[in-house]
Amino acid sequence: MFTCGVLLPEQPSESDGALSEVRALVEAAEAEVVGEGLVQARSRPHPATLFGKGKVEEIGEEAKRIEADGIVVDNDLTPAQGRNLEKAWGMRVIDRSELILDIFSSRAQTQQARLQVELAQNIYLMPRLRRMWTHLERMEGAIGTRGPGETQLETDRRLLNKRISDLKRELDVIEKRKQREVRARTGEFVIGLVGYTNAGKSTLLNRLTGSDEFAADMPFATLDTRTRRWTLPDRRTVLLSDTVGFLQRLPHHLVASFHATLEETLHADLLLHVVDASNPDADHQMAAVDEVLTDVSPHLAPDIVVFNKVDRVGDRLDLAVLTEQLAGASVEVVHASAHSGEGLDALTDAVVRRLDDRSGVVDVFTVPGDGRSIAMVRGAGAILEEEVEEDGAMRLRVRLSPGALGVLTRQIGRRARIESIQR
Repeated sequence: MFTCGVLLPEQPSESDGALSEVRALVEAAEAEVVGEGLVQARSRPHPATLFGKGKVEEIGEEAKRIEADGIVVDNDLTPAQGRNLEKAWGMRVIDRSELILDIFSSRAQTQQARLQVELAQNIYLMPRLRRMWTHLERMEGAIGTRGPGETQLETDRRLLNKRISDLKRELDVIEKRKQREVRARTGEFVIGLVGYTNAGKSTLLNRLTGSDEFAADMPFATLDTRTRRWTLPDRRTVLLSDTVGFLQRLPHHLVASFHATLEETLHADLLLHVVDASNPDADHQMAAVDEVLTDVSPHLAPDIVVFNKVDRVGDRLDLAVLTEQLAGASVEVVHASAHSGEGLDALTDAVVRRLDDRSGVVDVFTVPGDGRSIAMVRGAGAILEEEVEEDGAMRLRVRLSPGALGVLTRQIGRRARIESIQR
């Protein structure tokens, strides 16, 4: 595939070249990149072809010279622009959104992810049916279909609209079931991981929880929300939740399709923004993540920024510059490497402090022989003290979150007495 694109004023520059990210996406789609690619800087896109007339001709000539199978445009094309470019170049044209959707389609594993991707693909396809099926615009003329009828294009649109409605209905059922599952975890403290694609979120999840989730050095290795239990040094457990990575200029219809999946992670008790500190474009990637967070919820912001992959940072001054950008923000910064383990103790300490800030301390009184209640208390939070009182009662002083306190109260019922004390 030959790559090209228009560089508009609002687009951030890429340190490795204007087409470096889209070339990585093409490879992630298991296609081969051929040629060096061509970029045109414009103040605004040409309404008919995105590129100027001369650049359209230049791209077509170069793609044919190197015998490319198709052309990938690192911009979103309108249906008219796509039709005009395919006519001018005489070969398949794929825009940025279509490429990303193709990658998502190949990576979707669960039923929910597959339905979300199909929904986004169909929404993308709807205004482009004329380009995809121009040969079907004429009336159907087979035996039994002659007559007033409707054009095949109109039939396709009607069927596609019905499929979109069916997908939304199926996803609504799945999302309501997921919401019930989330509500059932009210006693658990949930930590959400967000970040640019390939920032190392899955590797961090594996390192902290001891799980073995798929993690790879490629864009969009994770599409589905994956939640694992993380046992802290004080024996308290929290849930660590990882989800799809973000990207600059992520298609809005894709964000909309994955909205419920994103919400499940983003509306956690604690939000960690994982950043690939070794990437030269880390600052632009951070801004892209912030933009998607704002799209999902205007008031959403991370609690801790984890500058990951610090073992790959050649000059630590670059890391200092990144950290300085967050000066004055109400966010804690941790330098770490999920690969080498550097800084993970500091990250754990930061999470424990945040958990403590949102937890209270209570005394639980029960009889020493009530092993069930004692086990429940020990599993609910961090045990600070254990002793037998003069009256023979067993007292356990425990720090636990409000949700865990509510669950513990319901579990032990009248078998024990709970008293809140000063933190």
